[in-house]
Amino acid sequence: MDAGGNWRGYSCNTASETLEWIDAIVQFLKSYRFFLDAHVVNFFKDRLWEEVDDEWMDCLRREPMKSLLQIPSGVIQDHWPASLKQYVHTLASLSFSRDQVDLEEVFHGLRIESLNDFIAQGMNKKKKHEIEALAAVISSISKQVGAKAVVDVGSGQGYLAQVLSFEHDLSVVAIDASSHHGSVTASRAQRILKYYAARKRKLGLANKHFNPPRTVTCQVLSTTTLKDLLNSSMLNDGLDKPIILRENTGVGSLQEFASPGRTLGKPLLVLAGLHACGDLSVNMLRTFVECDQVKAVVSIGCCYNLLSEEDPKDVDKQCGFPVSTGAKAICSKLGKNARDLACQSADRWRVLDDSVGLHNFELHAFRAAFQMVLLRYYPEIIQRMPAIGRQGKALRRHHQQSMLHSCGSVGNADHPLTTKTSKLSESVDRYSTFVDFCKSGLAKLNLHDSHIEYSSVWKEAEEHFELVGPYWTLRAALGPVLETLLLLDRLLFLQEQENPIAHANLVPLFDPALSPRNVALIAKKF
Repeated sequence: MDAGGNWRGYSCNTASETLEWIDAIVQFLKSYRFFLDAHVVNFFKDRLWEEVDDEWMDCLRREPMKSLLQIPSGVIQDHWPASLKQYVHTLASLSFSRDQVDLEEVFHGLRIESLNDFIAQGMNKKKKHEIEALAAVISSISKQVGAKAVVDVGSGQGYLAQVLSFEHDLSVVAIDASSHHGSVTASRAQRILKYYAARKRKLGLANKHFNPPRTVTCQVLSTTTLKDLLNSSMLNDGLDKPIILRENTGVGSLQEFASPGRTLGKPLLVLAGLHACGDLSVNMLRTFVECDQVKAVVSIGCCYNLLSEEDPKDVDKQCGFPVSTGAKAICSKLGKNARDLACQSADRWRVLDDSVGLHNFELHAFRAAFQMVLLRYYPEIIQRMPAIGRQGKALRRHHQQSMLHSCGSVGNADHPLTTKTSKLSESVDRYSTFVDFCKSGLAKLNLHDSHIEYSSVWKEAEEHFELVGPYWTLRAALGPVLETLLLLDRLLFLQEQENPIAHANLVPLFDPALSPRNVALIAKKF
């Protein structure tokens, strides 16, 4: 298996190559710190467009919607200024390719089977696609390292754990922080067990044995907690009762499950995590390095906004970024806005219908204008209610759905964002939509609007309304590079280990248009 090469000009086959790539990203980002620190919600308030090259904005404000949506994917237009083309080209060259690999070619002997309808119940198209591919990969890796047990970290509702148990005959422990998820996993596994038992009888497979996944409810806030879990008797096949460790009970509560005198020995394990949030993915890597019984790790990260970052005042504290020694020496703090930006999906934006892209840009503009209303009339709300950003996202989704429903999905690649002939923009007056947006937002915040002069705020925002789309796409184009930086830091952490790890690779397992967080960090030791 290729150790994570990149067709765009950089490679990460060795620690020195990976560090060189990280350094190139860090040096590039220094010139665009204003994008990393910004939040589009403050577009009008902070006049964010003024930080961007005037030539770029003058060019992009006239661009067709399709061209804007393709910027994060590295697509360049011939008539653009040379400096803009260089910006987009450099971003593409610094980004790890998310193109899905041929799994059956990379993992020799692997076969991906379509899940039957019963075990796939509850999975949407995205989840089914992910589970089919990832379960097959984990099964293949388990055979390579001689492991018969898998610990699914951040297991959610147990879809992956159940497929590994019933379809791939692996002993699985599903760990999740939510007791509700643990309950759903356990009850769903029992229904699946009845289905497979009936199928076994029908096929006359008397010797076939099914081992449903065991569930553990626990917040894995540190590597120590995860290591203690692995050293407990939860991996005993005879333990079929769900374990619930309350948040305030501490690591000591694991002692009742500990079995230091067991003569069976510790089973060889694979640690797996499908979109394990924030630091959880990093804790998996540390546990893989520190535990001899863990022979492989398959980690697909998510929710980079939840990552902890190194505090210069507390360098001894383990954090989520940077985790490698090399990155710690050259990386400055990213900040939450930049980590949020790392979650952006260029592949999803690239395939959007033009009208949907237009809706999104308009609604980002409405949300930024609404921020001006709040700051002018209710400034204390911004400080008192930091979660208002989630309200803004909910508002945008609500208005997008209602506009699409009433106007239909129409779009034309020949029309720029500012066009007055757009059927959608003709059908919905922007000012009245802005007022509706604000009224809805204020109602959710239990605020009245009798004293608000919407027209004055709108007049101020409307002049620069057409710049929101270009600014958003230029900033979003940094997302794949930021995610690459986070992934390379984790890879470098493994490559730096004194005890050699046989293989450490970054592998895009899923279709990025279906599953944007599709790059798995896979490592094995023998």
